[in-house]
Amino acid sequence: MSALIARLPEPKFNLAAYGVAYAFALIIESPIIMMTSAATALVKGQLSYRRLRNFMFGLNAGIIVLMLMLLLPPIFYRITEGWMELPPTVAQLTHYACLILLPWPVAIGYRRFYQGILITANQTRRVAYGTIIRLATMAATASILYWGYQPDGVVVGAAALAMGVLVEAIASRIMAASAVTVMVQKAEPTEGLRSRTSYRDIGSFYYPLALTSVIALAIHPFVTFFMGQGKAPLESLAAFPVVTSLVFIFRTPGLSFQEVAINFLGENNESYKIIRNFTALLAGGSTLMLMLIAFTPLSDLWYIGLSGLSEELAAFASAPTQILAIIPAFSVLLCLQRALLVNARHTKPITVATMIEVAIIFAVLYVTIVYGGMIGAVAAAIALLVGRLGANSYLLRPYIDILAKTKN
Repeated sequence: MSALIARLPEPKFNLAAYGVAYAFALIIESPIIMMTSAATALVKGQLSYRRLRNFMFGLNAGIIVLMLMLLLPPIFYRITEGWMELPPTVAQLTHYACLILLPWPVAIGYRRFYQGILITANQTRRVAYGTIIRLATMAATASILYWGYQPDGVVVGAAALAMGVLVEAIASRIMAASAVTVMVQKAEPTEGLRSRTSYRDIGSFYYPLALTSVIALAIHPFVTFFMGQGKAPLESLAAFPVVTSLVFIFRTPGLSFQEVAINFLGENNESYKIIRNFTALLAGGSTLMLMLIAFTPLSDLWYIGLSGLSEELAAFASAPTQILAIIPAFSVLLCLQRALLVNARHTKPITVATMIEVAIIFAVLYVTIVYGGMIGAVAAAIALLVGRLGANSYLLRPYIDILAKTKN
């Protein structure tokens, strides 16, 4: 998407608007994003399946109402032009994109619920098939708009994202049909916490996870706001989404790993050693691959050759990429820590760790930009890395405590 937008007219404005719109979409979808973990951990029979599904529908309804309210022009432009101090052109393009992204959070909640069912049924290949379907749909949508209509670049990106998740959501439900049939024929477990299927219990379990996502994804608007106050704001806003897209490619194995670890750890973490060893391989491999791009001429090949950035924007992207090159390892570790806590139904430390991460990011951004006068994209990269280290450090104690109880 970034590569296409960079090749359309006014790439700086459109890349900046795309980054801001994506940040808005992430924060709006944040309450529903942990639905995969919830489905993997909680759905064990007919009753838990139906109640968590209803819970998901109710949460989706609330999210779409909130998004409609935020997109009312007086509210939206007060946030973007007033608080974030975006140029009027960027704010208007961002509004177009956010309107197109209205179906985004609902589709994500729906498909993440059924992805959790597929993971529980050990049908993870179908989750991958869904991703391929999404990417193919995005590519087709973007290509049709790019070659046939040539709209604003941000419209191409937003339309491709929205259409991709909609089609993937439908495909995930179809692919999960057999797993759902088996699930609704199963009785709930009669022992342990897995038998707790009331809406109150689901809410108590899910609330810390949802709050964690809200706090974590609130980072993106914070970072966007501070980059707009730093040195070279437009260049930073244009280049940083391309940087985070590249980094995200190598962070995604860790993000997917959380639900897999929950599914395979076992009731008493009997498979912990195997999961731990796999974590080390995953963290090392993903980090080394990103470093290979960040610290070699492959960086220019990616940013100039493939992403279509100008040499000026590629130069802005280089330093943040190098700073964030180690973050895939810490992301994989965080997913293992969270998986162990979710498996033990001890989700509150996850929320606290995320609050610590956000507080550190806010503090580092404030110091580096307000007092240090640093380039926004570089300050953002430093803040994200230090914040993630803070979250990992906080979770070490509860992580070790759970392992000690498991051994006993």
